[in-house]
Amino acid sequence: MIRRLLLAAIAVFGLQVAYADGPDGVPAGQLKAGGKQTAGGNAMTEFGGGDGNFIATSGDGGRQTTLNSGTGANLVNVRIKDVASLQEARDNQVVGYGLVIGLNGSGDSLRNSPFTEQSIRAMLENLGIASEDGRARVRNVAAVIVTANLPAFVQAGARIDINVSSLGDASSLAGGTLVMTPLKAPDGEIYAVAQGSVLVSGFNAQGKAEQVTQGVPTSGRVPNGAIVEREVKARFADENVLTLQLFNPDFSTSVRIADAINDYARHRFGKRVAGEQDSRVVVIRKPEGVSTARFYAELENLMIMSDTPARVVVDERTGTIVIGNEVKISRVAISHGTLTVRITEQPRVVQPEPFSRGETAVEDATVIETETPTSKLALLDGPDLQTLVAGLNRLGVKPDGIIAILQGIKSAGALQADLVVQ
Repeated sequence: MIRRLLLAAIAVFGLQVAYADGPDGVPAGQLKAGGKQTAGGNAMTEFGGGDGNFIATSGDGGRQTTLNSGTGANLVNVRIKDVASLQEARDNQVVGYGLVIGLNGSGDSLRNSPFTEQSIRAMLENLGIASEDGRARVRNVAAVIVTANLPAFVQAGARIDINVSSLGDASSLAGGTLVMTPLKAPDGEIYAVAQGSVLVSGFNAQGKAEQVTQGVPTSGRVPNGAIVEREVKARFADENVLTLQLFNPDFSTSVRIADAINDYARHRFGKRVAGEQDSRVVVIRKPEGVSTARFYAELENLMIMSDTPARVVVDERTGTIVIGNEVKISRVAISHGTLTVRITEQPRVVQPEPFSRGETAVEDATVIETETPTSKLALLDGPDLQTLVAGLNRLGVKPDGIIAILQGIKSAGALQADLVVQ
């Protein structure tokens, strides 16, 4: 009997020590030692070669955090594919140098853009046409830089969109045609070839005394203007560890994604497969018996509660103000008023006396008027977005005044959000 009591006391004391300070029900001792099995008999999956980078338990022994059940006005129910992208399915950029021909006198001036003339001569020589030694005087050719994004898993023969931008002093690319241009990646290999008619949204109208420009006529697009000649080698089907990158880094959202994937994987595969690495990265290990594409297709449509930080974005150039839903302002008193100074020049003509030898002269006259509008001292308290917007509108100021008020509130330490000025 004494022996049984002694063994029971040792067991109780051991359980208390094993589960002290362990997050999510994982014993602290096993987190330090990196053991292969928990006290409850659940197997542990170890990422990173046993160096403690990521450890996840399988089975139902590990409890999820309370973030999945969180509610708030700023939380939005979205799919994983809408807030994160797969690192193994990234795009690749390609670039090339080419010529746009057929312009209506709006091309490069060969005196200011000598590389355009060199390119014309090189193109003609490649086509078997011998150019004369004299300088070309054409104004219907423009040197351009062609850029494009090579999508992930694209195969040879597919078509992609390209962007065309003028390199010289051409005034417009409207009506031009891009001549065959090879597109290269940073490794120096040609991955696509571009050619086609350039679509320009802007225009340039010029007369002898006036010029009107709308948009950017020196850049355009060629939809489906490039043909892929070589695919980027990828081993997506052989990947066992997938990496999710959040579009907007946030620790809460990263944890929610890992918890949602683990909750699904425990019922689908019988073990946990995901773990948050930081505010941007979530690491996922693919279980056996399922393809990588099918496995991620099951995960990307899982719903999670996405969170965003409190932030105010201000564009001083256009007067645009975007206030996040979680932005709050401590109780402050604001007085906003502007001094308006109006200066008017009213020159007067002074005539000399009749039959005198005086001359007609112009006398300067300046009228200066000042106006100081009555500014009221208002209390502003924004516990939520609706109250904050109503308080700003109650002041009766224009967007530029609201921008100044927000900057002043931030300097006073009363704006409980990140102020981003663009």
